Amino acid sequence: MARGKPGNTLQRWEVALVKAMQARGGWNDQEILAYFTRPLRTVNHRLIGEIRTQDRHKAINAANDDTLDEFLATWPDVDPSTGLSIRGDELLIKAREAMIAAVHTFNGAGLTFRAELFIVTAVIAWTYLMHAFYRREGVDYRHKKADGTVVQTPEGADKYWELGFCLRQAKCPVKKPVVQNLEFLLDLRHEVEHRSTNRIDDAVSAKLQACCINFNDALKTLFGAQYALERRLPIALQFVTFGSDQRALLKKAGTLPPNIVAMMDAFHSGLSDEEQADPAFAHRVVFIPKLGARASASDEAIEFIKADSAEGEAIAKVLLKEVDKRRYTATDVVKLMKDAGFTRFGMRAHSDLWQELDAKAPGKPFGGPGLYAGQWGWFDTWIARVKAHCEESGDRYK
Repeated sequence: MARGKPGNTLQRWEVALVKAMQARGGWNDQEILAYFTRPLRTVNHRLIGEIRTQDRHKAINAANDDTLDEFLATWPDVDPSTGLSIRGDELLIKAREAMIAAVHTFNGAGLTFRAELFIVTAVIAWTYLMHAFYRREGVDYRHKKADGTVVQTPEGADKYWELGFCLRQAKCPVKKPVVQNLEFLLDLRHEVEHRSTNRIDDAVSAKLQACCINFNDALKTLFGAQYALERRLPIALQFVTFGSDQRALLKKAGTLPPNIVAMMDAFHSGLSDEEQADPAFAHRVVFIPKLGARASASDEAIEFIKADSAEGEAIAKVLLKEVDKRRYTATDVVKLMKDAGFTRFGMRAHSDLWQELDAKAPGKPFGGPGLYAGQWGWFDTWIARVKAHCEESGDRYK
């Protein structure tokens, strides 16, 4: 478990404070060391002596008296729930708080655009987590020009790596399925931040769940299990169950806008079936009523069952039957387009489109074998793609 390195060097502001304490007097090196050692970062005692003798950090000036007084007055500035230093571990604290805020926002009753708000806040959380990791590893995570100078914002602040850039580094600590999950959310964010969308919560909830679990796993692996979020974010309770009629109404009301469907289809087409099924990319959880022989035996709301167990296989059979995708014939697709106002869209146009997009190719999310031998069935994703094509074609089919 990577949890900080013995002998980690101090940050510039900390070196300045060490020099100010040494200049003021009243502390020996061992006592000064205690002010700058914390669970996530140990400092070698020798470093304090080297600062005193100016063998290291000679170019850094001592902090002024006011800065030192403020530091001493607020020390130890620790987050009471984690023991993290509010100033020294600020990035990690912000990462945890941003993800907590993202989950609370998504679970908030009465909110309409929960997925969009979650994605924006979760990206911030992951960005701070990556920055905290790179800082600890001694990686300069600022953008630089070809000559090595640091890129700055118009206001003169250093420009730090965005999440996508963090994920593309050789030292990135997260595995490929986690990176793919975050790249999907980044692509989706680009689509939703510049235009209004219909509700997309149900369509992407598996990816959002995976994002949460991946973040918590990375938090524990990179910094320690004591910083995990399980205790802060318990399982949400719901007031209702859903019947098939309710699910049908929700699905009908939650039709995705064409640009979102196109973005999701394009992203998924670049992944193998195994990558799409990886729980680190999309985490799907199934809830079924749990009944016990005794009342006390059915009090636990959640039970984890191995997929290869007899009970798991029985559940899988039910789920496969329950969630089998609806299939449309080519005639159905054409009729749906005509009903939507594209009266000149016919069978020839449909055939040309699916051949142009190679929509029946293995791995494409648009369709599959129909109910009868030799028949092809189109999924809802294809209906959305055809509609997007019709809308992009202007008056061609009207």
